[in-house]
Amino acid sequence: MLSSIGIPGLILILVIALVMFGPSKLPQIGRAIGDSIREFKKSTKEIFEDESQVKK
Repeated sequence: MLSSIGIPGLILILVIALVMFGPSKLPQIGRAIGDSIREFKKSTKEIFEDESQVKK
């Protein structure tokens, strides 16, 4: 899905986000999204580790 956006589409999305949230909020939003993705990866890794230990 994201591979079909291209550079012009990505620039347009970033400009719209800048207008909607303002320059001061964008770093906070990016940090929150990064933290959420990191926590999700950590949780899924723990689930798969627990599942592999149960199968042994």
